[in-house]
Amino acid sequence: MHIHILGICGTFMGGIAVLAKQAGHKVTGCDAGVYPPMSAQLEAQGIVLTEGFDPAQIRLEPDLFVIGNVVSRGNPLMEEILNRGLPYMSGPQWLAEHVLKDKWTLAVAGTHGKTTTSAMLAWILEYAGLQPGFLIGGVPQNFGVSARLTDSPFFVVEADEYDTSFSDKRSKFVHYHPRTAVLNNLEFDHADIFSDLAAIETQFHHLVRTVPGNGLIVANGRESSLERVLARGCWTPVERFGTAQGWTIGAAGAVAFKEEFQGMLNWSLLGEHNRMNALAAIAAARHAGVPAGVGIEALAKFENVKRRMEVRGVVGGITVYDDFAHHPTAIATTVAGLRGKVGEARILAVLEPRSNTMKLGVMKDALPGSLKDADRVFCYDANLGWDAASALAPLGDKAQAFCDLDGLVAAVAAVARPGDQVLVMSNGGFGGVHEKLLAALANNNEM
Repeated sequence: MHIHILGICGTFMGGIAVLAKQAGHKVTGCDAGVYPPMSAQLEAQGIVLTEGFDPAQIRLEPDLFVIGNVVSRGNPLMEEILNRGLPYMSGPQWLAEHVLKDKWTLAVAGTHGKTTTSAMLAWILEYAGLQPGFLIGGVPQNFGVSARLTDSPFFVVEADEYDTSFSDKRSKFVHYHPRTAVLNNLEFDHADIFSDLAAIETQFHHLVRTVPGNGLIVANGRESSLERVLARGCWTPVERFGTAQGWTIGAAGAVAFKEEFQGMLNWSLLGEHNRMNALAAIAAARHAGVPAGVGIEALAKFENVKRRMEVRGVVGGITVYDDFAHHPTAIATTVAGLRGKVGEARILAVLEPRSNTMKLGVMKDALPGSLKDADRVFCYDANLGWDAASALAPLGDKAQAFCDLDGLVAAVAAVARPGDQVLVMSNGGFGGVHEKLLAALANNNEM
């Protein structure tokens, strides 16, 4: 079958393309921004990419168009597909019908930690010899790819609550019908499509309703929002983590289930949020038949995901990190995790509020609190509809906002000194700021 993917350079749709190619299909695709690294990964797979959404692409005559959720009504190629009555379906529907059918699907949902927990879970299954397939919204460094198709009955999928497509406004994860479902946490996000937290809770309850009675729901026991979701109706056994009635982990790494010791987790990952992610992955893998002790052993060799506290370079004793944090809660936990590692060393937080929710300014009042543990804050506000300087005013002189990226880089390089930790946070490319910072620091070091 020849499939043509609209919006192919997104992380999810790029993963769909890789899976389809590995399944033996001919795959082509298009996007408004055909650029590395996704374009390079896809071209390495032999997938032909087209820039833009010219209606002339129907001349490729694919058997099916697979539509990403970046495509809306008014898109010229989508309008041509509709006008001609050509066959199409959403990415999540294609995944459900062509990959997840007859698989033991392990789906990881939540506002934060989906990518990291999915990567942990896939790695535990791999370490145990189960060779899972997976589709993850990042690149786990243990695997080097974001998606893989195998003959294994097990498939791990990062289960996103964002909507499916222009014609299907349910969350993507409703399509996956998992046997094992992880509910990592639940906060308000995606203000561009959800009116409030209750609206997202409804979507999570739709997911709960799809999990069979012989399945398992692994839920964060500290989240009142998830308790409300489960209270609306649950027909599946639930194991909670983060509470003494379920899975717990101490600061030193002692893992227990219902207060019974399971093993010691020895690893290099930072923060309470990652310890919670680990519990979720261990519990989910145990449902698939992997003993908790094996899961703990596997995580000692877990190498995390690219762009999750990834060290991009060290110049003159100054360390530059890259992290995907873009929600105030994620920002706060990332800063706290780094603070726990570096102690009294200075943290220079460099932030791009880039998500749709952040651009709308819905979370701007929470930003100062999320950055309070940083010693200096540098915010890039070129693409915002609100005044970042005013929003960060509670932080006083330690916070600055810049509409010019080169000016931001120069300001960071001017104040950085040996021992500083430069923490860059964005869910986008941030204009290559990491390389620019390292170059500026190197230049200062030579002077």
